[in-house]
Amino acid sequence: MVTCPSCARENADDARFCSACGSPLVAPEPAREQRKVVTVLFCDLVGSTALGESTDPEALRSRMRRYFDDLRQIIERHGGVVEKFVGDAVMAVFGIPVSHEDDALRAVRAASEMRAAISAHGLEARIGVNTGEVVVGGEGDTLVTGDAVNVAARLEQAAAAGEALIGAETRALVRDAVRTEAVEPLVLKGKSEPVEAFRLVEVLAGAESLARHPETPLVGRERERQRLWRDYEDAVADRTCRLFTLLGPAGIGKSRLVADFLERVGDSADVLRGRCLHYGEGITYWPLVEMLLAIGVDPDDVIGTSPPETQLAFRRLLEARVADRPQVVVIDDLQWAEPVFIDLVEHVADLSRDAPIFLLCIARTELLDVRSGWGGGKMNASSVLLEPLGAEECAELMERLVTDAPLDAELRERITIASAGNPLFVEEMLAMVREGGDGEIAVPPTIQALLQARIDSLDGDVRVVMERGAVEGEVFHRGAVAQLSPDPVRLGVEAHLATLVRKELIRSVAPTFPEDEGFRFRHLLIRDAAYESLPKATRAQLHERFADWLATHDLVEGDEIVGYHLEQARRYRVELDENDPALPALSARAAEHLAAAGSGALDRGDFNAGRGLLRRAAAVLPPGDEQRLALAPDLLVALGESGDRSERNAVFVEARRASNPVTRALVALNEAIFALAGGPSGVGADERRALREEARAVLEEAGHDEGVALYWWSVALEAWFALHAAETASACEQALAHLERAGGTRLEIPVRARLLSTFPFGPTPVGEAIDRVKAIRHGAHGALAEAWSRTALGRLLAMQGEIDRARELVRGGRQAYFDAGLLMSAGGMSMSEAAVEFRAGDLAEVERVLREGLEVLERIGDRAYYPTAALDLAQCLYDQERYDEVGRLCEAARETTGADDLVNFVELAGLEGGLLARRGRHEEAGKHARGAVELAETTDFFEKRAWARLMLAETLALAGRMDGASQEAALGLSHYDAKGDVTGAARARERLVMLGIEVA
Repeated sequence: MVTCPSCARENADDARFCSACGSPLVAPEPAREQRKVVTVLFCDLVGSTALGESTDPEALRSRMRRYFDDLRQIIERHGGVVEKFVGDAVMAVFGIPVSHEDDALRAVRAASEMRAAISAHGLEARIGVNTGEVVVGGEGDTLVTGDAVNVAARLEQAAAAGEALIGAETRALVRDAVRTEAVEPLVLKGKSEPVEAFRLVEVLAGAESLARHPETPLVGRERERQRLWRDYEDAVADRTCRLFTLLGPAGIGKSRLVADFLERVGDSADVLRGRCLHYGEGITYWPLVEMLLAIGVDPDDVIGTSPPETQLAFRRLLEARVADRPQVVVIDDLQWAEPVFIDLVEHVADLSRDAPIFLLCIARTELLDVRSGWGGGKMNASSVLLEPLGAEECAELMERLVTDAPLDAELRERITIASAGNPLFVEEMLAMVREGGDGEIAVPPTIQALLQARIDSLDGDVRVVMERGAVEGEVFHRGAVAQLSPDPVRLGVEAHLATLVRKELIRSVAPTFPEDEGFRFRHLLIRDAAYESLPKATRAQLHERFADWLATHDLVEGDEIVGYHLEQARRYRVELDENDPALPALSARAAEHLAAAGSGALDRGDFNAGRGLLRRAAAVLPPGDEQRLALAPDLLVALGESGDRSERNAVFVEARRASNPVTRALVALNEAIFALAGGPSGVGADERRALREEARAVLEEAGHDEGVALYWWSVALEAWFALHAAETASACEQALAHLERAGGTRLEIPVRARLLSTFPFGPTPVGEAIDRVKAIRHGAHGALAEAWSRTALGRLLAMQGEIDRARELVRGGRQAYFDAGLLMSAGGMSMSEAAVEFRAGDLAEVERVLREGLEVLERIGDRAYYPTAALDLAQCLYDQERYDEVGRLCEAARETTGADDLVNFVELAGLEGGLLARRGRHEEAGKHARGAVELAETTDFFEKRAWARLMLAETLALAGRMDGASQEAALGLSHYDAKGDVTGAARARERLVMLGIEVA
């Protein structure tokens, strides 16, 4: 039965409205657990056993009751909650049910007072204070659980009699309000590492946990600065009272702007200043007391027995003082003022006459929650809301804060983004990075405390809405929030969102989904704080429900986003219970969406994204799972450019166990391709070809056009490594035909790229080759296909002498591959850029470009392009007569070259022939050089055939056989002529002249 909350009538379980009064019947929400950062205090008497032995039980009971009553009063006065008394020990928590930004300071103040109170009882105690994340229950539940509680207890146990120890996190939060002494890191029971701790020496009276820094540079506030000064000048010139309110969140720079203003005021006015306190006894008129004491006035002479008396007395005091000079009254933190004090300020603003009084109120926007009409309707009132700093202003602030060394540009940008323009956040993050030294941008505990307190101040339903938005992300939608909210909250979602907008926590943005409303958190840290307050179990449920909601919407990147949220749901379930029965189905769903997104990224040519998504898809599935094994072909394609050989090998080993014959066939083809590109292979070329044909048969029988295209791609690569351009082109065209039937996939990009590469290297004359490349380029789709066509065209134009245009094309093509994260191809394309520079005659630039490419290839562990690029560099150095370096590069290339990579064997033989000839070992040199020619003549790579002939000519000339050298040189030049490679022939002729080789 369901009880009506309005009339208490019993109703059927499935009833939605009360049968008696018609009120909606809403099932009670379970108590909302939260994750939050709190400060825990443990206090335990020392020597209580001996005390009990020597004291009468009644006397002991009375004494302990007074002791506990005193401790409870101290704890509660500072806003803490007594979680429990156990024996003669007490545990208190600061930060429940509502967080305050100064909870840590409250706890430390309480600890200091408790120590004094215990001493007054003639007793001694040990105290431990620690701050950290815990899980708390719903309203009225004081139980907190988490490691922070255990550490606080251990700190108390480690403290000496009469001593209070505080943890590092607590100290970071109260550093400007206490004096402490570091103790040796403590080895605490249950902790794997020593724990940093500090002895509490003194709590500084009146100090704030985070001191304000008026010396911090004032940046980017010129407009607000001028407006504030103009209002002050009006008050003085017109002899009127003006109320000026400076609004903004914590850390936005209100105090710094006021400090600048007061510096300008100087001695031209009397300045009275008071600060509203967040908590305490007798704080109603505390700001007024501070002002009166500062000017030597007894507060009792002004603060009367009723608010009207006090208002009148204070106004008359100010009006009397203006006879000497204008009065500037600065009131800090007005949002914490008692209503009676706010009435006092308004009374002065409304009724002061013929008196230059400038009331400058500093407040957070929460002031408008308690006094929504603040300043409204007053002709003498102004308000300014301080907005975040812009990117340039943040950069200027950091430069002025750090004067000893220039800031890294990337670090500066990351702090700018993370801080969202809040000067305090900039300062705290910068200090944390500089102290930590690892360059990581973390949220300092001071900022975390501010944000958590701000969120905790929200009405419960408003907070629920905010948390649901945080699950979607920095940008979220009304429809999603409504879908994720409980029934009672769902009805008021629009009103709650409006509240969050008014409180400057979110703002409206264009929605992603038509007919919905979009919102963005004003600060990513606010979103993170709201999200992190949710228990992991709740996060898991909400992520899964959001994924279900999103799956019903047509979104371009829907698979990636749905996959992400399912992945997060799985992650939290695993962290809570890795045997959760819901995990297998959830993991399969997450993998399905992530894999689809990864496959789509590969099709777009975004290999970086595709690689990451496919890795994540595999990671959520157990090893050996058929769904995971089916990812292997796509994952291997994505890994092909990463250079991570060990990861590829691991994928091959696991994927061979797939039961699906198509998956096994695709993996076999990828393995053959990997072996051709320099990967380890346990089979010879003949066996590899046999396995390839078996795979082809399986794929053709299955009608798997994409797989058959992969077969032809492997054939093309084998022909390419054998330096057969025509065969490569033919196989590429076969692959493209199958890809067209398959609807086109990511394989189309490398196939078209290789087809384009055959034109600069193969027998097609340059003029015809340029026309062919332009035709293919005209039909190219996507940035990467365009990039490779630019590279091929650039190489061909360089052969015709159009060097500037060739440079532009090749450099742009290479950069596109870098941008796409295709590091192996980008590194390999350094050889194309070097070829252009060689034809320009700039050997220094050739060397620079190739070394840059080799650095990339070496970094990723590539063995496909690396040896060839190394040998190209060796040729460049050979022409510069740096023969020792040439020898070292040849050795490195020999160690890494694949068994099928013919181009490397041609270049190795030719270079080694040249080196031997220069050492006078002419017979050996001739054998090597002729070997290079014999290998090259089996190919249709005209440039390599020409180069091999010219190297043989050089070895013959060095041996004094000039006739033979001339004949070989002529044959070499004939290949350049047949190709139409004008600049290649010109560079060759220059070399021949230098060697004294004559050619008819």
